[in-house]
Amino acid sequence: MVRKSLQLSHVKKFIPSRKAKSRKGENGIVLVVGGSYIYHGAPILSSIAALRCGTDLVYTAVPKINVTATRSISPNLIVLPLVDQKLTRGAVNKLLGVLPKNLDSATIGMGLAVQDKNALINLIKSLLDRDVRLSLDAGALIPEVLPFLPDKNVVVTPHAGEFRRLFGIAPSDSKPERISTVERCAKENGLTVLLKGATDIISDGKTTFLNEKKTPAMTVGGTGDVLSGLVAGMLSKNRDALESAAAATYINGLAGKSAQKKLGLHMTSMDLLEELPFVMKPFDKIV
Repeated sequence: MVRKSLQLSHVKKFIPSRKAKSRKGENGIVLVVGGSYIYHGAPILSSIAALRCGTDLVYTAVPKINVTATRSISPNLIVLPLVDQKLTRGAVNKLLGVLPKNLDSATIGMGLAVQDKNALINLIKSLLDRDVRLSLDAGALIPEVLPFLPDKNVVVTPHAGEFRRLFGIAPSDSKPERISTVERCAKENGLTVLLKGATDIISDGKTTFLNEKKTPAMTVGGTGDVLSGLVAGMLSKNRDALESAAAATYINGLAGKSAQKKLGLHMTSMDLLEELPFVMKPFDKIV
């Protein structure tokens, strides 16, 4: 097992260059699926984060009760209404029928209320069959999805509680044990695990990156939703799940540090979105 402290030099290699003559869609097309009656903001944060990291197009699928609010936040979002308030088989079937065929990646679960676990599984399987890279968070992190994920370019982004629900084991407070647990779960399930915390742990079971943030202001709600959007945005341009997750984690941390420096312990997740273009600019490469 290779363990590394995540560094700027790593991330520069993980974020690909953009062709000077590229056209719309060639720099990533992302789907975001999330939201519920209560948590309408989560998929919005993820969607704008994906756009802010240089993705060309983002499709945001939310329950129809959230469509107006989502559209009012930004004209940059392409909003797809889900026909039910929760994720149902009917909602998934209709969503799959209207999705663009050239999707690169998707992030699923932020604020999402799942009525039918089989509907979630159908969505995940259908996207993987289309060779769409996935980032799964929050409502999508249930153990029933694990059999369908091995070796499929999938990143899961749990906090400690979601990690326990997904894998059936609670991460230890002991850092060495915590790292070993993440590595073991990643290896056994054939996916990339990004365990969020004061030190983010990113592992595919072969290589592990550690990202110590030192940003207590990032405990504010929504920073994980921003991260999910960044992971999907990175996956839309880099097929390597570990590299995409590591790059997203590092960028999210940089944005948090920048916002905390300006605002102290009074930042919100919207402030993270404002910082993303500035912290990402040094990674811009045009060929």
